[in-house]
Amino acid sequence: MSHVDDPETDAGLEARAPLGLNAAVWSRIAAAGARMSRWPWWAQVAGLYTVARLVSACIFMAAALHQGVNPWFPAQPDYWNFINIWDARWYADALQTGYPALLPTDPAGTVRENTWAFYPLFPVLGRVVSGVTGTGPAWSLTAIALISGLAAVLVAYKIFRHRATHRTALWGTVFVAAFPVAPVLQVPYAESLNLLLIGAALLLVMERRYLWAMPVVVLMCLSRPTGVPFAVMTGLLFLYRAWQRVTSKRHAAQGSSTEGIATGSPTMEDPGAGPVHSNPQLWSLAGLTAVSGIGALLWPAIAWAATGDPGAYTKTETAWRGGDLVPFKPWFDTGIMLFGPTLGVLAPFVFFAAFTLLMMSRPVVALGTELRLWCCCYMGYLLVFLQPQTSTFRMLLPLFPLALSAALISRSRAYRGAVVVMFVLLQIVWIVWLWAWAPLPGGGDYPP
Repeated sequence: MSHVDDPETDAGLEARAPLGLNAAVWSRIAAAGARMSRWPWWAQVAGLYTVARLVSACIFMAAALHQGVNPWFPAQPDYWNFINIWDARWYADALQTGYPALLPTDPAGTVRENTWAFYPLFPVLGRVVSGVTGTGPAWSLTAIALISGLAAVLVAYKIFRHRATHRTALWGTVFVAAFPVAPVLQVPYAESLNLLLIGAALLLVMERRYLWAMPVVVLMCLSRPTGVPFAVMTGLLFLYRAWQRVTSKRHAAQGSSTEGIATGSPTMEDPGAGPVHSNPQLWSLAGLTAVSGIGALLWPAIAWAATGDPGAYTKTETAWRGGDLVPFKPWFDTGIMLFGPTLGVLAPFVFFAAFTLLMMSRPVVALGTELRLWCCCYMGYLLVFLQPQTSTFRMLLPLFPLALSAALISRSRAYRGAVVVMFVLLQIVWIVWLWAWAPLPGGGDYPP
């Protein structure tokens, strides 16, 4: 695939220079962009990711200057201390001490917060890196997060390239790298590793390499709790592809033309449609569904085996909630808290309707079956199991395919540039409001 599908001349770029921007400055930006456009695609993506992370690092450092007294370190910490807080401390504990064989409880017998809530792949890799390099947990986990984030945006570009030109795919990748919660890609959290594995699994599914996707999905299921929505996605995809195969055979038996399907030409309704799956492909997809389902249960099963408590993982997860897991209920509780007893009950339905309309919009339809199905299943998973809170923003990162939809809305540089600027401003909000510690009147603080 060429990386110059939709070239634009420097003159054209200058013609669209934003009003009020110094012409000399814009000319230099345009010249730098023109030079970068001659780089290989991976170098362009890596360069943009590096710039995005440097911008986020500057925001972190500026916020650290205003950080007051907190539970972890003295006021005004340096960058490395500042990014190694919150869940980063839990991952470091898992790296150093592992997972408890006996669940910690309070005097009433309720399970307390502990490391079983944090999936093992990230700290295990950190332990390996620390052992090889001799570095501490903070450095090794941060390095893994940064490198995984880079690999994740490279994979995101490859996914987007299946559905768009180079320039649009690149803009979609920039949106991912600059997303308001994208600073989490450079802190010792497992999000960047999980994003890489989700992207790799989706890319393999889009390319119908289902057998290759199986080990990737198992690793994904050991990085963060994303196995359930992936299993649902592959199961629904199997049913859809099987239905396509049955209907194509029926049409062939009736003498109907199936040339559009046989040639693999995507349709307006389903850009992901290609040649009908063969029986081996369908069986491979069914196998991937089974592996995804087993992988989703793997970590809870390990927690059960290690502690002797079949609900060890669930009890640990709900320790942060302060209550039992009841599907859907937290969304209504949060709605009532935010909007009152009447509008609060309606709020989840309004959100669901808005998301449904989004999934039916033309830019999202252009993503194709696999990516749309993933977004629907992942959001459905959040609606069923998630307790809405400030951490919800971070948990939206796996919906990264929607970044391409945002880039497909318009080819206007003004629009796309405005989205990036808005995202960077929201990064400031996310870091200052949620990452920096500011004690609430009742104690504690909202988690990022």
